[in-house]
Amino acid sequence: MGRAPSTFRQQDVTRAVKAVTAAGVGIARVEIDKVGKIVIITGETTEQPGQASGNDLDNWIAKRAKDARQA
Repeated sequence: MGRAPSTFRQQDVTRAVKAVTAAGVGIARVEIDKVGKIVIITGETTEQPGQASGNDLDNWIAKRAKDARQA
């Protein structure tokens, strides 16, 4: 007996996780049921000391601005 076709792709999960993270919401767990429904269980966002907040672009801009002020 062969495998059934996949009901979701990793790309689908990646997009959903990136969207939730970009919204500033922490992710506690990701669940995928048998029919392919993706459920993201949110949790509190915890920033570690010394870690910049925001998305990658904001972090990049902030780092470049700080480097320019020091030069």
